[in-house]
Amino acid sequence: MKTHATVVWTTHIVVGVLAAGAILSGVVALAQQTDSRGRSASASTPTIDLATGKVLNAAIEALNAERHDEALAAIATLDRDELSPYENSRVEQILFSIFYAQGQYPAAREHLQRAIEAGGLNAGEIAQAQYQGAQLFMTEERWQDGAAALEEWFSAAVSPNSAAYYLLAVAYYQMGDYTRALPPAQRAVDLMDREQESWIGLLLALRLQREEYDEAIRLLQRLVVLVPERKTYWLQLSSVYGQKEDYVSSLAIMQLAYDAGLLTEDAEIRRLADLLLFNELPYRGAQVLMAATEAGTVTLDDKLYEKLANCWIAAREFDHAVAPLQSAAELASTGDVFVRLGEVHVQREDWPAAQGALERAIVKGRLSDAAGAQWLMGVSLFSQQQLDAARAWFEQSEQSVRHRDASRAYLDLIESELAAR
Repeated sequence: MKTHATVVWTTHIVVGVLAAGAILSGVVALAQQTDSRGRSASASTPTIDLATGKVLNAAIEALNAERHDEALAAIATLDRDELSPYENSRVEQILFSIFYAQGQYPAAREHLQRAIEAGGLNAGEIAQAQYQGAQLFMTEERWQDGAAALEEWFSAAVSPNSAAYYLLAVAYYQMGDYTRALPPAQRAVDLMDREQESWIGLLLALRLQREEYDEAIRLLQRLVVLVPERKTYWLQLSSVYGQKEDYVSSLAIMQLAYDAGLLTEDAEIRRLADLLLFNELPYRGAQVLMAATEAGTVTLDDKLYEKLANCWIAAREFDHAVAPLQSAAELASTGDVFVRLGEVHVQREDWPAAQGALERAIVKGRLSDAAGAQWLMGVSLFSQQQLDAARAWFEQSEQSVRHRDASRAYLDLIESELAAR
């Protein structure tokens, strides 16, 4: 009587997506399942001849030890014509695993198809093999073939899991077909039994691409809870609130990220300062910029100094605004910042300092409002009772329609004071 050994094989490919590039990788595992007495896990499972089973087990042991040539050599000792359909299907599954482990995906896929054609797989195993074939297309970044194979698999699948929907969404996303990617991406997130960052991230990318900001906010809120250390999601959430013109919430998210120590880049600090200034918290904005300056987090350029000065000015801390505005003016390519410095000195009623700043502005040139600088120079000199010099500057600024009325008012005042002497 011929002796048989019952062998049950389970083959899995685990495929995941890494970051925005959606790079796919897989792992293949083979397992022999028996009960505690060494008997078959299922009495209805077709049998494998004992000698054939020993060869297959030897091949599997070599495969698991990554001795692929040895595994192939073991398979080569079999007389394939003498094997049953069930045995031939198992052989093809092992060959699939060997070539997959070697990164020879077209060959691996061919052996999957042969495993099906050999006729030894049940309906569930056939479906699994078809799913694995689709995954192989994804591993090779053959997105269109992968999508087509997955759609075919879905047409017969009884209860597709969330991973399958996610893979289909990835395929369509990589093809640039965002409309077809959205339903499976949403279904994958709806069905997942635990939060998956990459799955939520894919759905988020699709919602943002469609400018569906309310949905994007809900997804980002899940992501900042799931991976609070991931700065990108905090920044995105703040930006999406900004797109909806909800600047209070946009600031709140940035402030939380700042308090958590996540904002470490120059642009991030500047954006937080801008939001604080916009939300009428200029003093806090100045504090953030000062701390970043001391920590060396930001580049000390003219824009940074001017931003710091603007925060102090908005907070009506004019004395604090002088030093950063002076630095900004020195670095700027035009004299406009010196004009701004002159305005601050006017607010401080430091007329000589205002005069000095305005002189620097005019010498540096390329002013956006030269007549405005001339008018301020006239005011500074008038306030120092240098009436003749002030008159000369007001006569120049009078040529500007914008400053004509204010200039003439001062000229009339000068004439009155000179006449009273």
